[in-house]
Amino acid sequence: RAIAVQTLYALDFNDRIHECELPYSEGFAGYTKEEQDALETEVVLYASYLIDGVLAHLSEIDEMINRFSSKRSIENINLVDRNILRLSIYTLLYSKDIHPNIVIDEAVKLSQEYSTEVNYRFINGLLDTAVRFIHDSSEN
Repeated sequence: RAIAVQTLYALDFNDRIHECELPYSEGFAGYTKEEQDALETEVVLYASYLIDGVLAHLSEIDEMINRFSSKRSIENINLVDRNILRLSIYTLLYSKDIHPNIVIDEAVKLSQEYSTEVNYRFINGLLDTAVRFIHDSSEN
C-alpha cells in the first residue's frame, strides 16, 4: 500500500495522474529498477493492482472524496492525504474481501507515517462516512 501511495503521489505531484495509460508500467516512485526487481513478486503485483485500480476509477473516486469532504475540495486536500484517500476508497469499493475497519486502520497508519500529525483524523472521518454510504448503497 505504501508503494502504491508513493507512486500515486508522484504522479499527482507531477500533474500526470489523469493522463496515465493502463496498465501502469512506469515503475514505482522512489525505487530504482534494481530495488524494484528485488521486491517480492506478490508485493509488485499487489501494488500494480492497486495503482491500476485507482487510475481506472479516478473520476469516480475523486467524486466520492468531494462528496464526503464537507470542508475541502479534492484540489485543496494535501497530496499525500488525497492519494491515501484514493487508494482507500478504491479498496472499499472494489476489494470486498478486505474488512472496512482494516482499510481505515491502514489509511490512518499511512497518514501518520507520511502526512502531518493531525490529518489522520480527517482521513478517518471521511473514510468512516464513505463506509456508511457504501454499506447503505449496497443494501438498496
